Amino acid sequence: MNMTAGTLICALGGFAGAVFALPFRGIKGWRYESYWFVYALAGLIAFPLCLALATCPGLFGVIGGADAKTLSMCIGFGALWGLGGLTWGLMIRYLGIGLGLAIGCGLCSATGTLIPPIVTGHAGDLVKDKAAIVTLASVVVSLAGIVLVGLAGKLKEGELDEEAKKKAVAEFDFKKGMIVAIFSGIASAGMNFGLQSGAALQEAAAKAGAGPAWVGMPVLVVVLWGGFIVNAAWCLWQNAKNKSFGDYSKIDAAWIFAALAGIVWACQFACQKIGEPAMGDMSYISFAVVMGSCVLFSSLLGVFLGEWKGTGGKTRFALVAGLLVLASSIGIAVVAKSI
Repeated sequence: MNMTAGTLICALGGFAGAVFALPFRGIKGWRYESYWFVYALAGLIAFPLCLALATCPGLFGVIGGADAKTLSMCIGFGALWGLGGLTWGLMIRYLGIGLGLAIGCGLCSATGTLIPPIVTGHAGDLVKDKAAIVTLASVVVSLAGIVLVGLAGKLKEGELDEEAKKKAVAEFDFKKGMIVAIFSGIASAGMNFGLQSGAALQEAAAKAGAGPAWVGMPVLVVVLWGGFIVNAAWCLWQNAKNKSFGDYSKIDAAWIFAALAGIVWACQFACQKIGEPAMGDMSYISFAVVMGSCVLFSSLLGVFLGEWKGTGGKTRFALVAGLLVLASSIGIAVVAKSI
């Protein structure tokens, strides 16, 4: 067990989650559904499969030998994430990288803590002892941070004229963005539910000879199958509806940018599964570390990209306060383990 190393690896995953959308900015002349399909093919199928094949001996035997319940839970929760992930890009389009990912990741982190015990009939575990109550308090604090960041976004909308808003975020629309962010953030927590449902796959991977840091790779592959099914179905439907299949015949850099975005995105949850074994019995906070780091890095990136340029002191104070509150919620969750 090496808590520091595990936490840093998960934080690196958060960094990947914060910057994955940057390559999309280089895509010109493609419909959203077309480059999103390439992103999904690279990030949800090709890269995770290659990584798992390289690190887990007998990968297909490990997956094929899993019981139906494990596979269905991993794929089902992956599909739930797929619904949220499908709108993740829209959230960034309407709110920008900084505000969009701060709200989306904050909600994702909160629901990722609350929903699993509720759907499994163990809601009472949320308040069963002091440690559980403190953990629940960290979720409430996280939601408070989301409110503050959301307030900063609303203040931003009121302060900047249309030209300034469009210059920072071309399609900035706070109302649409918040609706998409709420849905996307909650549904995207399905990723963590799926990753935590594959214990049997991890045990099989260990028996097959996978190293401790790599036993989670088969789980990641199966969960992302569910996500790919949803994303691919929507993208191809939109291709048919918008007559945009022609995008795939174009020989340009869009292929590279979209695939790169997918690979970088997949790295965030690969890092989570790699870092968990090093965290030992503290691995339950791995998802919160990934999401919290994503909020931090995405917000800093948003500032760097000028998404908050021209805003007043009140707006910036709300943003900084919200980020500090979100960061403190992770600290509270860590402290809960020692109570």
